Amino acid sequence: MNHHLRNIFAILVGSAIMGFGINYFNIANRLAEGGITGITLLLKYTLNLDPGITNLVLNIPLLFIGWKMLGRQSAIYTIIGTVAVSFFLTLFSAFRHPMENDTLLAALYAGVTVGLGLGIVFRFGGTTGGVDIIARLFNKHFGWSIGRTLFIFDLFVIGLSLYYLNLDLAMYTLVALFVAARVIDFVQEGSYAAKAVMIISDHAVDISQRIMQEMGRGATLLKGRGGYTGLDKEVLYCVVSRNEIVRFKNLIHETDPHAFIIINDVHEVFGEGFTLDEKKQPIR
Repeated sequence: MNHHLRNIFAILVGSAIMGFGINYFNIANRLAEGGITGITLLLKYTLNLDPGITNLVLNIPLLFIGWKMLGRQSAIYTIIGTVAVSFFLTLFSAFRHPMENDTLLAALYAGVTVGLGLGIVFRFGGTTGGVDIIARLFNKHFGWSIGRTLFIFDLFVIGLSLYYLNLDLAMYTLVALFVAARVIDFVQEGSYAAKAVMIISDHAVDISQRIMQEMGRGATLLKGRGGYTGLDKEVLYCVVSRNEIVRFKNLIHETDPHAFIIINDVHEVFGEGFTLDEKKQPIR
């Protein structure tokens, strides 16, 4: 499938998930939302306006900003995402499931579905308009987590939503927003995590040979110097998949029981042995 067609298809799928979740869980249980979507729900609850139409109208000014600041391709994806979410908000308006006896469960599911939908859209280069555009700009220029940026902006909208929400519903909405922010980051980073390992050992060369021969992983030897002894040291750096880490530690221990090992989580890996090697599990 063409790269652009794949991205557009993913954006449509994410928008559909989001539109369904907002109708099925948020609107049905009178939960608020963040960003422009939160304002559309406020207008829905107070004036009974169609959230799909309202969402599209409110996003028009931000679409112009997105076109100038995000670049042509991202802007096109944003227009597609915005129109798609507005369409699915109207399309799924008949699918609403009140959960009056379990509002917490409704909030959790609202957070998961909205977060999943937005995460898919973001991962394939799009946005759904509104504060999503601002979140992507902050991510692009300042390195802020998209989920965290959305959560901060959402707090402001929830404050406005207290106009029609009681305090309990406002707190349930905050639960939904927090869950959505975590799901967005999870989808963005990928569910498959790698491990970066740094090894300080007098047998670093031997360990690197075993890593390459027995595990088929590459390794890099770095030059280091002991702060206490002042002696030169070989520092070994390697990235392995999560399911290989136990075997990896056993291999190091067998070669040098006194090796100093540091292990960190890695959420994205690109290159030989991962994204360029079909025989290995890709880490996205």
